[in-house]
Amino acid sequence: MSEHIVSTKTYIGVFLSLMILTALTTGVAFIDLGRFNLVVALVIAVCKMLLVILFFMHVKYSQPLTKLVIVAAFLWLGIMVTLTLSDELGRRLDYPIQGWSALLPYLHHIVR
Repeated sequence: MSEHIVSTKTYIGVFLSLMILTALTTGVAFIDLGRFNLVVALVIAVCKMLLVILFFMHVKYSQPLTKLVIVAAFLWLGIMVTLTLSDELGRRLDYPIQGWSALLPYLHHIVR
């Protein structure tokens, strides 16, 4: 079985791309995008993840079975994130969060 040889130029390009994306992540952290801060951070993180998986882990040049395992892992991750977010976003807080003392009026039926 012959292995694919990746050029040094490719590795340097991927490394520079990762450094630019890391600087972009840091820069975006200081900008208030409201609800989109998390979305932008996750998009940048997925781009960095794809670069690492495709080039540094050599998945781009690997067997189809390896690619299938990677795709299945991401589908499973998507299922788990979806279930977690559906649980988290489905909760409703009926009390203001200001520390334990703010919760005492709402817990009076437990104390009795």
